Amino acid sequence: MLCINWRCNPAPSPRVPTLTPIRILSNDDLQRTYMRLAHQFMEPHDDPDQVAIIGMQPRGIFIAQAINAYIQHFYGNPLTSGVLDVTFYRDDFRTRMKIPEVHITDIPFDIFGKHIILVDDVLYTGRTIRSAMDALMHFGRPATITCCCLIDRGHRELPVTADYIGKVIPTHAQEEIQVRLDPNDPEMGVYLVNREGMHE
Repeated sequence: MLCINWRCNPAPSPRVPTLTPIRILSNDDLQRTYMRLAHQFMEPHDDPDQVAIIGMQPRGIFIAQAINAYIQHFYGNPLTSGVLDVTFYRDDFRTRMKIPEVHITDIPFDIFGKHIILVDDVLYTGRTIRSAMDALMHFGRPATITCCCLIDRGHRELPVTADYIGKVIPTHAQEEIQVRLDPNDPEMGVYLVNREGMHE
């Protein structure tokens, strides 16, 4: 399938298989990325009161909070924010073998007419973002919905792209992106792990 937008499925580069995590972003890299995204979020909008950040469970919440903290630091006030869980909106909800882990959804504002920025950690097949848009429509009709991901790893199955990207990491199917955002974790950062040959 021809992909006009190279961000949809960036071609992976040859890599030597390894089970040792390879650090892609350090904590310092994460902070610089959050700072850049904060400015990018604000740039297109004349009225910040009409913009809202919604972090997607679980790790998108921490990313959204970190970006919003930089927005408050540089622009004086944070954006309106919320939390979204898409568990019951996933297209594989009834076909997955294990019991789903359900998280809280908290959107304490009217999304009608607002410019919503969905924030997630890794953009992969695009199905989670599609589920998030379905979920949002149950809360109202926003003016626009844009997507921010910390990592775009390619392998899209739906025509979904991110409007704001922390870093593009072309990956192979057997590889996994691990995002560690616990500030108490000395290895906080983003890692690439090759799962080939590993057993569950």
